[in-house]
Amino acid sequence: MKRLFTLLLLIISACSPKVQPPDPESLKPAWLRTEPYQDGYYTGIGHSKKDGSNNYIQAAKKSALDDLVSDIKVNVSSTSVLSQFEADKKFTEQYEQIIKTTTADEIEEFELVDAWEDEANYWVYYRLSIARYRQIKEEQKRNATLLATDYLQKARQAEKDGERLQSVTYYFQAFRSIEKYLGEAIRVTVEGKEVLLVNEIYASVQNVLDKINVRVDPATIELNRRINQSTQTVTAKATYKDLNKPAINLPLYAAFEKGAGDVFPNYKTDEKGQSKILMNKISSKELEQTVGIKVDVDAMSGTSGSPVYKLIAATLNVPRAQVTLKVQRPVVFMTADEKSFGQNKPNFQISNKLRNLLANNGFEFTDDKQNADLWFDVKADSEKGSVTGSIYVTYLTSIIKVTAVKEGKEIYAGTLDRIKGYGLDYDKSSIDAYNKSMETLEKERMNELLNTVLQ
Repeated sequence: MKRLFTLLLLIISACSPKVQPPDPESLKPAWLRTEPYQDGYYTGIGHSKKDGSNNYIQAAKKSALDDLVSDIKVNVSSTSVLSQFEADKKFTEQYEQIIKTTTADEIEEFELVDAWEDEANYWVYYRLSIARYRQIKEEQKRNATLLATDYLQKARQAEKDGERLQSVTYYFQAFRSIEKYLGEAIRVTVEGKEVLLVNEIYASVQNVLDKINVRVDPATIELNRRINQSTQTVTAKATYKDLNKPAINLPLYAAFEKGAGDVFPNYKTDEKGQSKILMNKISSKELEQTVGIKVDVDAMSGTSGSPVYKLIAATLNVPRAQVTLKVQRPVVFMTADEKSFGQNKPNFQISNKLRNLLANNGFEFTDDKQNADLWFDVKADSEKGSVTGSIYVTYLTSIIKVTAVKEGKEIYAGTLDRIKGYGLDYDKSSIDAYNKSMETLEKERMNELLNTVLQ
C-alpha cells in the first residue's frame, strides 16, 4: 500500500506544471526599466551599491542630483565676458562644468518620487520643477545683481578718492557676488550709464592693473647655489604709471618660473613702493634660472577659494617683472682616507661615489683648496665581526664632513655607522659592507647632505 501511495505522488508531481521564478528585471519599477520623462520637470536617477563601504542612500541621492543637474543647460550669451576669452570654447566649457558641479550642491526644492532596492543595489528617483527652479534662480540673480552693482559703485568712488587698492578689493567683491552669472549679459545702470555688469567689473579690474608698473633692480644677478655666499639682493619696485607715484602697500607674489628653489612668496611694498625679494635656496642645477614677481591679485581679491575666480583670474593681464639668475656651481675640494681593517684601500669607493653624486647635482671640483667653496673630507674603515659557519661579518663606519672654505666653518657631519657586510671571507664581507654603504649614501643620506650644504 505504501509503495502504491508513493508511486501516485510521483506521478502527480511529474504531471504538475513547474513554477518559474520571476524575471528580476520585471520586478523593477517602470522608471528603472525606461528612462523617465515628466513634462515640466528635470529628473534624475541615482544608484549605489549596498556593499557596506558607504552610506548607500546618501550616495544614491548625490548620484540622482548629479543626473538631474546634467539636464540643466548653462547658456552663455555672445555678449558676456566669457565670450571674450577663447574662440575654441574650452574656457566656456570649464566654466560650465564648475557651475554644474556647484549647482548639484546648492540645488533646492527637489522632491523624491520613488526609491527601489534589491539585496545588492539601491536606486532613487528625484525630480525638480523647471518653473520653480527658474523662479528661484531669477530671484538669486536679482539679489546678486543688486549686491554686485553696489560694490561696483563703491569701487568707482574709491578710485575717485585715490584709494586704488581698495577699489580693486571692491571690484573683486562685486565679481564674487555675480560669478555664477558670468555667462549672462546682465545690464544695469551705473552713474546714469547702462553697462553690461560682469563685463564692466572685469574691465575695471584690468584697467586698475594696467596702471601699475612692476620692475626689479637688478634684473640680472650672479649668485652661487649656496645662497649664503651671495651678497646681492633684488628689490621689486611698483609705481602707478599715470601718477608717477609709488604703489604703497601693494601685495606682490614671487615664485621660480624657470629652475627651482625656495623663494619667500608673499610681500607688501613699503612707503617707497619697494620690497626686497628673499631667496632661500636654489635646488635646480640649471645655470640660468628665473624668478617672477607679480601683483598678488589673490591677496587683493580675498576670493582665491572660488574655482570660478581662479579660472577668471588666470585671464587677467597682471603687472609683473622677472629677475634672471646666473647660477654659479659650488666648487668642491675633496680629500679621502678609506681603509679596510686599518689598511689603506687601493681605490676609494665611497669618496668616488660621492664625487659622482655631487657632479650629477651640479657641483664642480678643484684640486686647489683655496679655490673651493666646500671641502668634503671622507674617512672610512672596516672592522672584523663574527664568523658563523662559513659566513664572515664585517662592520664599516664612514664619516663625511663638509667645511665652508671661506668661512672656515664645518657645516655638515654625517656618519654611516657600522654598516654590516657578509662574505665567505673577511675581504669579501668588507667589499659587501662598502657596497651597502654606497647604496645607503645615495638612497638615504644624499638629500639630507645636499639640503644642508646648499643653505
